[in-house]
Amino acid sequence: MSETNVPAAEAEREANAYELAFHVLPTVAEGEVASVVDTIKSHITAHGGTVTSEESPARFELAYEIIKHLEGRNRKFTSAYFGWVRFTAESAQIDELTSEIDGMKEILRSIIIRLNKVEEANPFMFHESIKSRRVETIDVEEALSGKNDDEDEEEDEDEGTETAEEEAVDSEEDN
Repeated sequence: MSETNVPAAEAEREANAYELAFHVLPTVAEGEVASVVDTIKSHITAHGGTVTSEESPARFELAYEIIKHLEGRNRKFTSAYFGWVRFTAESAQIDELTSEIDGMKEILRSIIIRLNKVEEANPFMFHESIKSRRVETIDVEEALSGKNDDEDEEEDEDEGTETAEEEAVDSEEDN
């Protein structure tokens, strides 16, 4: 047997990289969210996994309402604490781990995905990307009535000329 060929039984036991993304219920006290993450990580290590990196959960508004059956009734949630944990584990352990995470009453929603090499090398820092989003406040009345005729003429002149960078971008888009 050559060194490049791995028997199928050994290939299945090879550890893969995974990411567990999760929403913690907003009803969990902010100080208790860290203990929920510790519980998740202990489930991962109990199944033979090794935690490689993580992004601590932070609270944010959800894009849509999520309904979860809790305490005998359906409850609607519009915010949650979002975080993720990256880990390596054998693929045979993922189903059991998923069941344990789904059974945690503090978790609103979760998903485990297998990472390819590019995803593994380039983690997406969700909370950092939200913070760097640039928000600009514009006074609508000023924007509508604040322009004078001189500004309009200058804008018309500028529209006719493109910089070398804009022309390069346009030519790349045409290709």
